[in-house]
Amino acid sequence: MKIPDYLNVPPERLGQGTPLQVRISGDVQAIARDIAEAMMAAVEQSRSAGRSATMIVPVGPVDQYPILAEMINQQQSDWRDVVLINMDEYLTDDDAWVDLDHPLGFRGYMNRKFYDLLRPDLAPRPENRVFPDPGDPDAIRRLIDRRGGVDVCLGGIGINGHMAFNEPPEPGETMSVEQFAALPTRVLSLSRETRTINANTVGGEISVVPCRAITVGMKEILASRQCRFYCNRPWQRAVVRRVLHGPVTAACPASLLRTHGDAIVTMADFVAEVPDIRPR
Repeated sequence: MKIPDYLNVPPERLGQGTPLQVRISGDVQAIARDIAEAMMAAVEQSRSAGRSATMIVPVGPVDQYPILAEMINQQQSDWRDVVLINMDEYLTDDDAWVDLDHPLGFRGYMNRKFYDLLRPDLAPRPENRVFPDPGDPDAIRRLIDRRGGVDVCLGGIGINGHMAFNEPPEPGETMSVEQFAALPTRVLSLSRETRTINANTVGGEISVVPCRAITVGMKEILASRQCRFYCNRPWQRAVVRRVLHGPVTAACPASLLRTHGDAIVTMADFVAEVPDIRPR
């Protein structure tokens, strides 16, 4: 099997020849602060335009939320009317949200590491803390329409190139770029690759990782006015090169960021390093 040429792209050439802007920004903590600052900037930019911000946000990366809470409290920034749409959530086998105390649950994480840390008079109102609902996936589209669109979508990139839980087609399935880009918010089964890499969060025990999830769709992500994606894990060295320099294809969902008019990929300096693919 031939090793793809994109795996050899050096750090200084990442993104060259593509419409994507690439930023290399220090270590894990630097990435976390960068995300927090980007979220603060989006709120201020929307406020200066006379509206409250609407953002699609991840739990992964995660380290930005305590930093952001501290910034909001210190600056006394009013986020009561800001709408945060979380990208996704794990589901039970019956396609209901996992419990708030599930070790991988995103709703519980947002409460513990962000909302509960905010001054109550500054925090987004409960109705503005939105997760896609497996009982009504189309509610996300209706909310976005009422809000006049999404100001910025922030997120990470999975080992198979997924954004949110928009998994690539399974082997044997085919889907055009246009078809994949039009996928809406929906319930789906997680790929084996996603469940395996996410098991690292729970000590490698894959049985703890749910098989089902609900995700904001590619349609909602790519319709956002800005897309800001972040890579802060060593294993992303390869996939970020595939995103930037491989083919634009449904087989690597984040490659579709190259079709967006205002997308930036920011990575830690160790992610920018060329992956070590030498024979052992």
